[in-house]
Amino acid sequence: LTYTVLKLFVSATPTSTMSKEYTEAEVAEHNSEKSCWLIIGNEKSGGSKVYDVTKYLNDHPGGPEIMLDLAGKDADEMFEDIGHSSEARTKLKEYLIGTLKADPNAPKSSKSKKVSAVDEKKG
Repeated sequence: LTYTVLKLFVSATPTSTMSKEYTEAEVAEHNSEKSCWLIIGNEKSGGSKVYDVTKYLNDHPGGPEIMLDLAGKDADEMFEDIGHSSEARTKLKEYLIGTLKADPNAPKSSKSKKVSAVDEKKG
């Protein structure tokens, strides 16, 4: 019985909701009005996610230019600073295409950089 229920759940789950991982380089290729991807999210919000907002550009209340300026880039800080409504956050979910693949060579955080810089001065 458990197997049957699980099998039904898996077969009923749309494959489009399965999360794909993208690198920053892959996202960076989508930086125009023909293909506009944004990285939005951080550790506090469940991680960086990738959104294809191409079809939403002309519907964006602030105009397409704001999103095009950040196309192919990390737009999380701008997205949070503007203070988007819960409706905007719900709408954004419609354009989710995957998650940002962690870069093992990237610094862990700016905080660790500051600490190491202080430590270097002490030593």
